[in-house]
Amino acid sequence: MTIRLLTEEYELKNLHPRAAKSADAQRAVKEEQCSVRTAFQRDRDRIIHSKAFRRLGRKTQVFLNPDGDHYRNRLTHTLEVSQIARTICVALKLNEDLCEAISLGHDLGHTPFGHSGEGILAKLCSKGFHHSIQSLRVVEVVENNGKGLNLTEDVKNGILKHSKGKGPILTDRQSVLPSTLEGQVVRLADIIAYVNHDLEDGMRAGVIANDELPLKIIKKLGDSHRTRISSLVLDVINSSDIDNGGDISMSDDMHEALSLMRDFLYDSCYMKPQLRTEFEKAQRLLSDLWFYYIENPFLLNRNISEEQAVVDYLAGMTDRYAIRVWKDINVPRSWFSDDTKTI
Repeated sequence: MTIRLLTEEYELKNLHPRAAKSADAQRAVKEEQCSVRTAFQRDRDRIIHSKAFRRLGRKTQVFLNPDGDHYRNRLTHTLEVSQIARTICVALKLNEDLCEAISLGHDLGHTPFGHSGEGILAKLCSKGFHHSIQSLRVVEVVENNGKGLNLTEDVKNGILKHSKGKGPILTDRQSVLPSTLEGQVVRLADIIAYVNHDLEDGMRAGVIANDELPLKIIKKLGDSHRTRISSLVLDVINSSDIDNGGDISMSDDMHEALSLMRDFLYDSCYMKPQLRTEFEKAQRLLSDLWFYYIENPFLLNRNISEEQAVVDYLAGMTDRYAIRVWKDINVPRSWFSDDTKTI
């Protein structure tokens, strides 16, 4: 019996009856099975080895091009989501490999410059833009020289349905929720991660004062980064009644506190003038690039619609690459001459 078959047998015997089983995983294009890794483990590895994953380290989370080394970027955010999601999945006896693959792939289509980049592409693109839809496109079409990664349907579904934006954190609309409990875990782990690390980064940057966090949030979640995450993770574990057919959930108190914390960040961090000024600069930069490539589509040499080619190219950029391309287009270069020659 192969290592993969032993792992699949372990899942059947030890995971929760409602956990996704890797033996049941389906791909759009059938492949020969690996003798060592399960389908979800192969998905995780394909994501980690993708170019889009490597670029996450040069994409903004909240603070654009920070001088400090300890601010989060899109890659460190992704790793924190993965850690939180895996902790919850292990406690609930769900499939850790599936939740890890979804976590690592959930932001592959995110734009440079964080949500300011996403916002300007949403305005400029005739079909709108959302990073979760683009993340799915990355793994289905863009990666692997246009062949995609051929991930399992469960991983792709979790990537597509991970985002909440400013919408309800919890919902009973099954059409909105991921099809697996593991995907639902990632959906909550995403917001647990970002509200806590964005708050910590905001305080580090001096955008949020240490005593500015509302007392109601402190009383319910705790007064430190560690205690707040622990409180939320333990609550999700204890409140998710999956034995009786329930979804991944939270208690009313913790749901209220998490919602308040998200609202606080929008009002006291993301919308602060010192951040908005930089966001607007980033949006002008991406807007310039958009119109430049819309007017010069031959530069991209893609066999798809002009607009989609521009979307794929801009969304795939890192912050520094976008800045470099903008400079190459807009800033005159120095003229190099040999001054040693006699006239």
